[in-house]
Amino acid sequence: MARDQIDMTPIERRDELVAWFEEGCKPRAQWRIGTEHEKFPFTVEGHRPVPYDGQRGIRALLEGMQLLLGWEPIMEGDNIIGLFDVTGGGAISLEPGGQFELSGAPVETVHQTHTELMAHLAQLREVARPLGIGFLGVGMTPKWTRADIPTMPKGRYRIMTDYMPKVGNLGLDMMYRTCTVQTNLDFSSEADMVMKLRVALALQPVATALFANSPFTEGRPNGFLSFRSEIWRDTDADRSGMLPWAFEDGMGFERWADYALDVPMYFIKRGDAYIDVAGQSFRDLLAGKLASHPNERATISDWANHISTIFPEVRLKRYLEMRGSDGGPWRRLPALPAYWVGLLYDETSLDACWQIVRDWSAEERQALRDAVPRQGFKATIRGSTLLDLARQTLTFAREGLTRRSRRNFSGVDETRYLEPLEELVARGITPAEELLEKFRGPWAGSVEPIFTEYAY
Repeated sequence: MARDQIDMTPIERRDELVAWFEEGCKPRAQWRIGTEHEKFPFTVEGHRPVPYDGQRGIRALLEGMQLLLGWEPIMEGDNIIGLFDVTGGGAISLEPGGQFELSGAPVETVHQTHTELMAHLAQLREVARPLGIGFLGVGMTPKWTRADIPTMPKGRYRIMTDYMPKVGNLGLDMMYRTCTVQTNLDFSSEADMVMKLRVALALQPVATALFANSPFTEGRPNGFLSFRSEIWRDTDADRSGMLPWAFEDGMGFERWADYALDVPMYFIKRGDAYIDVAGQSFRDLLAGKLASHPNERATISDWANHISTIFPEVRLKRYLEMRGSDGGPWRRLPALPAYWVGLLYDETSLDACWQIVRDWSAEERQALRDAVPRQGFKATIRGSTLLDLARQTLTFAREGLTRRSRRNFSGVDETRYLEPLEELVARGITPAEELLEKFRGPWAGSVEPIFTEYAY
């Protein structure tokens, strides 16, 4: 999330929290596509993490981007921590270890997502090259230790860094050593949201396998294809996972609000100050009974910020976020929105997917999700491999995009963006297995070539 929300309207009742989600409903004509991706900045010389300060640091990079783009700076104290386009476009933000994130504008087509990405990477290169900074698209840093990685000067991250070790073993790795690509999609009604959420949750392991791209830790194979996905299994069980209750009768905005009320908070923000309330209950804040700050009352900002600190495989805000995929090279990034738009924005494809997953039990969905980080396409459910499911759902996605028939200036539709995924499925290997082939072959047991071959 690029910016913390600023809306200090008090909230006093649960139904106001539910109404916040309901305001996300949009008619089909207003459905948009938002794509976010993170990448690791590295020093071209030596392939080291980039510090925040210094003549060739992250601050200098952001200041250069501000001059180039004319976007507004996002400040925390005296530190620039991001940029946003006041015309309603995208935003640039920093993840805890300096991962550089583009939160794309809500656009109508995957073609526009592709154009936005190409423009962003060209602008970034223009500013980064003189600073000796490159960018790597993978799901986890292939060589750096936690201790190597700098901390960005953001108050919310200090609070999360203190809290993470109390609730899981790998939360700090999630914060400092991983990168993702995600896509955000709209819904027309509560029923439409529930259908899309269920299909997306059940099929998220397919996307995890298609984008699995984190097989190295500290210079060596780690035994996984998506170690980023594995990390989420031991980060914080209160706020991550496959949400089995979302498939139960009565699922809707109210059920999600009740779930979010029970996820422990990290912070509340008052003015520019982050107040550490980690582990405390939003229910208590809503009632004005927060143990550490009994005089504080909940605001719309508090709710929006709290929702942004919940990390299941699919997240509901005022849109749905697909969160299961590793970051990757630029050509694969538009493939993620293409895949999910083809499946979720086309009723025929959405229904075809539902027919596949509707009878899966919570235990089967969980077993598939648990197997995919290590097994990738070889993971199975009901006698089908994930490779079978990837092939089948890519066909549905292609058909959905064909029916959508959104063409670029050359008359080509959005199915072109599925090609990198279709190539992987044709070979039967995940991106991680391609990396491992290179590590064991031409790279001669070194991860260093990744910083040239897979840089943006």
